[in-house]
Amino acid sequence: MAGHSHWKNIMRGKAVQDAKKGALFSKLARQITLAARQGGGDPNMNISLQFSIEKARLASMPKDNIERAVKKGTGELAGGEAIESVTYEAVGPGGVLILIECLTDNRNRTASEVRKILEVRNCRLSSAAWAFEKKGLIAIPAAGLDEDKLTEIILDAGAEDMEKVGDSFHVTTVPTDLDAVKKALLAGKVKFESAEFVQVPKNNTPVDAETGRKLVALLQELDDQEDVQNVYSNVELPETLLTEMSK
Repeated sequence: MAGHSHWKNIMRGKAVQDAKKGALFSKLARQITLAARQGGGDPNMNISLQFSIEKARLASMPKDNIERAVKKGTGELAGGEAIESVTYEAVGPGGVLILIECLTDNRNRTASEVRKILEVRNCRLSSAAWAFEKKGLIAIPAAGLDEDKLTEIILDAGAEDMEKVGDSFHVTTVPTDLDAVKKALLAGKVKFESAEFVQVPKNNTPVDAETGRKLVALLQELDDQEDVQNVYSNVELPETLLTEMSK
């Protein structure tokens, strides 16, 4: 879990920069639109939409943008009907397995662009989903928190695990318990940075610093691709490289 959490923490920081450019807003809008199309436009009845909207709000996405994305998904506005979800699986440097989750309005274009990124960096499409499992992940700022009290709240609500990652606590749950843990945190007046579904590797693959840098460049390039929503890997980066990247 640690390698995954560190990488997500780094990418979350990167996402702040993307939001300033508008790139993140575009990705979040697609996520909201698809969630609304699949489960309806009421976030109280559609947990995927609820989490997508919360994620957009945490990224300071304007309310009008959120409402427009929901209406596209429900068919009240044109533009949401063609979006579909597609996942690519790959093997990268050092035998590291990678999942690439996309939302696209043109499957052929997305497949071509993802394959090009992989080929340029000497990677190949290959089975990888078997190495991951879906989890709920909540990131909580650690500053000023009573760790014992936090542990009690999340365990009583059904959380599986908690670990300290940088300046945050990362709480993991089975997917069906994410909403309950989130509500318990809100009831306990514990603020969190994000609550989302993620793919967590069952086992990590350690790599050296040189291979790690190649993987970081690959994962960042994939994440920057317009149609890519999430990138997951089972890489375990060296602590020296993590420290270097966090500066």
